[in-house]
Amino acid sequence: MHAKITSAYCKLSLLALTGAALFLTSNMASAAKTEYPLTIKNCGRDITFNHAPKRVTTVGQNSTEILYSLGLADRVVGTSLWFGPVPEQYKAANDKIAVIAQNIPSFEGIIAKKPDLVASQFEWQIGPAGTVASYEQFSELHVPVYTAPADCAKDNEDGGDGVRKSMFDIAMVYQEIADLAKIFDVQDKGDELIASLKAREAAAKAKIAGMDNHVSAVFWFSSADLQLDPYVAGKFGPAAWIAQSLGVKNVIDSAEEWPTVGWETIAKANPSVIVLGEMGRRRFPADDWKVKMEYLTSDPVTRLIPAVKENHLPVIDVQTMNAGIRTIDGLEKLADALVQYGLAHPQTTH
Repeated sequence: MHAKITSAYCKLSLLALTGAALFLTSNMASAAKTEYPLTIKNCGRDITFNHAPKRVTTVGQNSTEILYSLGLADRVVGTSLWFGPVPEQYKAANDKIAVIAQNIPSFEGIIAKKPDLVASQFEWQIGPAGTVASYEQFSELHVPVYTAPADCAKDNEDGGDGVRKSMFDIAMVYQEIADLAKIFDVQDKGDELIASLKAREAAAKAKIAGMDNHVSAVFWFSSADLQLDPYVAGKFGPAAWIAQSLGVKNVIDSAEEWPTVGWETIAKANPSVIVLGEMGRRRFPADDWKVKMEYLTSDPVTRLIPAVKENHLPVIDVQTMNAGIRTIDGLEKLADALVQYGLAHPQTTH
């Protein structure tokens, strides 16, 4: 918490936490046990479970970490698509679980684990135009696929990272947690996790009382090559939701989830903040935030951007820019950075 934040923020945070605690208490008291067979509506499909899954494979780090957060690591038999290290509290459990692939897995690699559920973060990998497989391929083997609702809310038919028609809503992540908790009959743990995230969301928003002069931002995920246009967050994705929640304008106008936009175009928008995505993956040189920083401060175009000149370059985990439980981490970190840079007014007493 920033040193300048005074008792008004503390009172707001206390109210948020108290409300979340009441939400948790009432929901834990009323959480009913799952009755099987259970049918869940997911991404326009009905998926049915005759019992709680015992062998789960995951495609996407967020899907993996939600299961870990629900205390279900012992049900996971294989993981894939990692962007960075797992949170420390899950490292011991994660170390015992097979990694099918650090990046995109094969259909055969997933099936070899004999799963009775595949939890998938991205529909462009498993879905109508899936690079790994279609829903039908798994259905033919009687293996249900649960896809993150936040991902199938966008149009993924054209491949790539998809296109959103409206702003991402964190409620989609809460729905994913609730669905998985019900599938595994751990509703109490699901309620507890959702209440915790909602309290953190409210507290992060309460840190800021107002913004200075139209603060704007760009979220740089990576670049396939530093001489090519960077992958940046589109106007409706989770990163844009983070910005909007804090009163910041995302200068990128594309509805694509991760469009490529030229630095000349970005420079003309004069962003006051450029968020540098940090990840453990090293598929491209620009996956390293230090490479991003070096480029921005040395390139003749980018070094003149206000965000670079003022060193308003917060480094934030890329997983917070994808839809998932870490999106709240990104909300917290950007709020802290805005206050630190003097671009936002912290809550104060009057």
